[in-house]
Amino acid sequence: MQVYDTANKLAEEIRNSEAYLDYKNSKDKLFADPEKKKMIEEFEKLKQEVQIMEVKQQNKQPIDEEDKKVKLAKLYNVLVENKDIKQYLHLTKCFTILIKLLAIHLKMLLINLIMKNTI
Repeated sequence: MQVYDTANKLAEEIRNSEAYLDYKNSKDKLFADPEKKKMIEEFEKLKQEVQIMEVKQQNKQPIDEEDKKVKLAKLYNVLVENKDIKQYLHLTKCFTILIKLLAIHLKMLLINLIMKNTI
């Protein structure tokens, strides 16, 4: 079970990282305000819908509501006028990048192990 122990240790390190703590504190502060929370949730939902729409476009599937991209851009412009929301969006992006980089690093380590036939 040493691998699971190591994974749990990594999760703990992430929870204690400056990137995560900054993100969490910013989110907690924003979500304490119901109006800001609603705006962020609407933005996140719309962002997911646009991402799904883009995947469908790449797969040559029919899409509807092209104006979602325009609505998303307008909503983003409104949100970033608020410094707390702008900071939250920035910290969200920073934390997401950290997690993606960790995933890439882990993947490269595993590929290296497989290529050396040491697993």
